[in-house]
Amino acid sequence: MNGSESKIEIFKPFGEAFELTKKILFQPFNFEKWLIIGFAAFLTHLNGGGFNGFRLPANSDWTKQAFSQPDSVRSFIDQIAPVWWILIGVAVLLFIAIFVVLTWIRSRGHFIFIDCIVRNRAAIVQPWKEYRIEGNSYFVFSLLLLLAIIGLVIVVALMIIVPAVVISRHEYSALAFLPLLLLLIILPVFLLLITLFQFVAPVMYRRRCKAWPAFNDLLSLLAKHLGVFVLYLLFGLVVGVAVAIAIVTATCLTCCLAAIPYVGTVIFLPVYVFLQSFSLLFIRQFGPDYDVWAAIPEPTATTTSEPPPLPS
Repeated sequence: MNGSESKIEIFKPFGEAFELTKKILFQPFNFEKWLIIGFAAFLTHLNGGGFNGFRLPANSDWTKQAFSQPDSVRSFIDQIAPVWWILIGVAVLLFIAIFVVLTWIRSRGHFIFIDCIVRNRAAIVQPWKEYRIEGNSYFVFSLLLLLAIIGLVIVVALMIIVPAVVISRHEYSALAFLPLLLLLIILPVFLLLITLFQFVAPVMYRRRCKAWPAFNDLLSLLAKHLGVFVLYLLFGLVVGVAVAIAIVTATCLTCCLAAIPYVGTVIFLPVYVFLQSFSLLFIRQFGPDYDVWAAIPEPTATTTSEPPPLPS
């Protein structure tokens, strides 16, 4: 590659990903292979859910009484017994521990899933061991990136809250605009970080390097091809919305059967394989150092089929 940005395309890898997904999952169809690759995809998205569906009722008496006046909030906190604070602390620590463990498994599983796609095989144990160093480095990097994002949110929140409290007499009504302001300030940075983050593991897989060198290299690549990555990001958002609608619709049609962990991943496995393939095929356009198919070792006894040829 000569570094020309005009050669980097968006729609070409999209079509190639569709063909590669068909080859891996349907040519020929192998149910056992489907289940194993589905388990790899399940590991990759292990802690990607969360508890987004939980919220306090907006019109509940508790929220009206608790947040109508500052004294109400202070009074409510004072009424909590020390034992409850201990239980809350233990619950928080337990949640953090579970999240860290799931993140570690997810980080290791990401390399398994990439390996399944690149080598067109159904294998769990071998890539789990083979990419142990890379997976652990990716795990530490993921946690540090999360902490950096949380720190960014806190800093921006303080920059908005402090002036609102000091200057405005109606600070609570002023703080109603906080989510919108945070969104406008943080969203572009957050989206760019997420865009780069999805390419860290493929670069690590290709070069057998640790996370920080891969991320630093991707930052340089982003600086040189910012327009291309922005187009990829915008196109990815459109694809993501379409995929989300399709998954929600299919979940409803299957009577929420697809909402069961792992079962849903197996049902929607073509979607997961397609999305991962799309990102791998997009980043490979920047040269051999980003092409995960450029240095595939000889197939081993655990492979279920020959590695796929490089998509043209």
